[in-house]
Amino acid sequence: MRLPVDLPKSYRLLNHGPTVLVTSAHAGRRNVMAAAWNTGLDFNPARVLVVIDKNTYTRELVKASGVFALNVPSRALAKATLDVGSISGREIPEGDKFSRFRLDTFPASMIDVPLVEGCVGWLECRVIPEPHNEKTYDLFIGEVVAAWADSRVFSDGHWHFTDDDSLRTIHYVAGGNFLAIGESFEVKP
Repeated sequence: MRLPVDLPKSYRLLNHGPTVLVTSAHAGRRNVMAAAWNTGLDFNPARVLVVIDKNTYTRELVKASGVFALNVPSRALAKATLDVGSISGREIPEGDKFSRFRLDTFPASMIDVPLVEGCVGWLECRVIPEPHNEKTYDLFIGEVVAAWADSRVFSDGHWHFTDDDSLRTIHYVAGGNFLAIGESFEVKP
C-alpha cells in the first residue's frame, strides 16, 4: 500500500543510495530512464539532486515540462531498470519505453508525470532552475512536492526491509551488476 511520506523526511527514500527510475512527460510524450547518481539535498523545503545527461530524451522532456519523478525500484524491477537505462526513448519506434518494457504506471498526485508501479518509493519533483549546473554538470535540482512509499518496507520515516528480497532496493554497480540493500541494524548513542 502506498502511504504519503512527510516531505521533510522524503530524503530518506534516497539516502541509502538506490538507483532510481526518472520519469518525465510533456505534450503527450513520456519517458523513463535509470539514474544511479541521485541524492537528497535539503529537508525543508525538501530537495533532491539527479544527474540527467544532456543527450537523453528524459532531459528534453524535463526541460520542456519543468517536472520529473524519482521512482525507487525494488529488486523485482532490476531487469526493467537495466533495460530502460540501456536504450534511449528516441530509439524505440513506438517512442514509449513503458510499453516496450511492460512497465505499468499510475498518475502522480501533484505533477503531470507517470509513476512506476512495483517501485517502493516515489518522489514528485518540480525543477529548480540552475542553468549553470544543468549545462556544466547535467545536475538537476528538484523540489519535492509529494512523496510516497510502499508501507511494506517504509513507514514512520524509516526503511524496514523484510525477508522478501524482491522488495529490497537496488544499487547499480556497472556492466549489468547490481547490489541489493542488505540487512539494517541500529546503533544507539
